[in-house]
Amino acid sequence: MTIIDVHTHMLNRDWLELIREHGRPRYELRKSLDAPEGIMIDGAPFMTPMPGHFDYATRIERMDAADVDVAIVSLTCPNVYFGGEEISLKGARIVNDDMAEAQARYPRRIRYLASLPWEYPDAAVAELRRAVDNGAVGVMVLANINGVSLTDPRFAPVWQAIDDMALPVLIHPTAPPGAPEMDLVNFNLIASIGFMFDTSLCFARMFFDGFLDRYPNLKLIASHAGGALPFLIGRLDQCFDNMAACKVKTQTRPSVYARRIYYDAVTFRMDALEMCVRMAGADRVMYGSDYPHNIGDMKGCRDRVDSLPAEQAQAIRTDNALRIFDLKL
Repeated sequence: MTIIDVHTHMLNRDWLELIREHGRPRYELRKSLDAPEGIMIDGAPFMTPMPGHFDYATRIERMDAADVDVAIVSLTCPNVYFGGEEISLKGARIVNDDMAEAQARYPRRIRYLASLPWEYPDAAVAELRRAVDNGAVGVMVLANINGVSLTDPRFAPVWQAIDDMALPVLIHPTAPPGAPEMDLVNFNLIASIGFMFDTSLCFARMFFDGFLDRYPNLKLIASHAGGALPFLIGRLDQCFDNMAACKVKTQTRPSVYARRIYYDAVTFRMDALEMCVRMAGADRVMYGSDYPHNIGDMKGCRDRVDSLPAEQAQAIRTDNALRIFDLKL
């Protein structure tokens, strides 16, 4: 049995220095309550680099301890959406090349998702092709790109290129637009609530927009067990059934679209995981850990998956990722 982690992150020191040099005015590095140096967005705690983010040898040790065989690593927020086109592309190449090198060093343990300079579609498509040629098995994108929705027409060339390749895309949350106005600065509410809101809003917009009909080959993965989607999908359907504005671009109910996307199992209560599986189907969920974030839980997420009925657990631990990422291990 091969256990595959589809939501797990690695960083790079040179990428971190790019944020230090070019991240302002939105992003800066400074001391937080959790670490000597954290990434801030608009002055709010946003992401805490941990030692494991930079150390593949330690990652392999932790994977061994949790009986995880393969990690499909990706960057996290703020990804490379800062500094203008030259810096954004430079950041993507730094991270993609570092992950490709790790994949070559640990060919039985590491695969990676490409980061792209999405705000510059020509550069993004070129980097996508280069990264795939260098072994990337999919793409990672944030749920909004500096406040711009992923359904915005400016990103259409990038989505079309990904759709043409039928690649999986992990959609990972970032700070939702308006975080300061929503008072998410205190108590790390961006991480606990803001991220879940960002993912849910992103996919709700895609459902009502008919986005999946324009790109039928996409394999979209909703992070953190879909955010709040398993809880809210009934409300989305109810609004669709009763509000004309929800039918302007599609005649398909949100719950139907919800079974056309995929989900990771990064959630921290068994009942939340079970709700995601009931909504989506066990053929649409994959194991993830969020390691090595300070709230990542490689063993706990694995234990919760193992507690599902055996057939469901096998699909989520192994079979779905093998199929969706077309892995040859």
